Amino acid sequence: MVINTNIAAQTAANNLNKSTNALNESLARLSSGSKIVSPADDPAGMAESISLNAQMNQTSAANANVGNAISFLQTQDGYLQQVGSALDEMAKLSVQSQDVTKTDSERADYQSEFNTLSGYITDTATKDFNGVSLFSGNTLNVTTDGNGSTFAMTGINLGAAAYTGATGSDVSTTTGAASALTAVTTAITTLATDRATVGANVERLTYTSSQLNILNDNLAAANSQITDVDVAQESTNYAKNQILVQSGVSMLAQANQNPQSVLKLLA
Repeated sequence: MVINTNIAAQTAANNLNKSTNALNESLARLSSGSKIVSPADDPAGMAESISLNAQMNQTSAANANVGNAISFLQTQDGYLQQVGSALDEMAKLSVQSQDVTKTDSERADYQSEFNTLSGYITDTATKDFNGVSLFSGNTLNVTTDGNGSTFAMTGINLGAAAYTGATGSDVSTTTGAASALTAVTTAITTLATDRATVGANVERLTYTSSQLNILNDNLAAANSQITDVDVAQESTNYAKNQILVQSGVSMLAQANQNPQSVLKLLA
């Protein structure tokens, strides 16, 4: 029996230290909700998690861009609906002005209303969305994913000849009214095509937005598998380590008392 070196106490202290560290790790995981509290816990998992988080942020940013583009298109279509109503009324005025029973004075009234509606369409052509022209006809490239891929969103041009031909018409005479009707009909046909284009753009971007939402959900699920703690399993580990720490403290105390038996040999 020796007293200078208490191997039992050293062994008990080492085991207690390991159990205490394991208990602290379990406590950190349970309190943070993450099983990777430090890079040392899972270096490869930490690296993959960083990459997944970056992808999620990029995907969310792309989805925000798509959402703004959809709002842009919806604003376009709102204006185009009203332009369509104005063109319908202008077509009606063009027909009414061709009535041979109408006087020139009455045609002048039709012309006045026709000019007002034309002015509305001309003014609408200058509208913008957050400083970006709605009806310049320029194609806008919308970012559709986190890698910077884009969708070419076809522009709408209210300054096109089909529209200016209608807004510049004259219904103050029967001959002019007949020509105006032709021009307005052409504008209505162009408007129908433009609204169909806007609708197609909205549909395309709506699908893209849904795809980005699903992708983000899948990325979040993958990241969760790597970083999120399994509370049931970690609670079991915590309870086990707690018992080991308590028993380790008791065994260390016992190991420190054992050398005292040497005193009986000296009595």
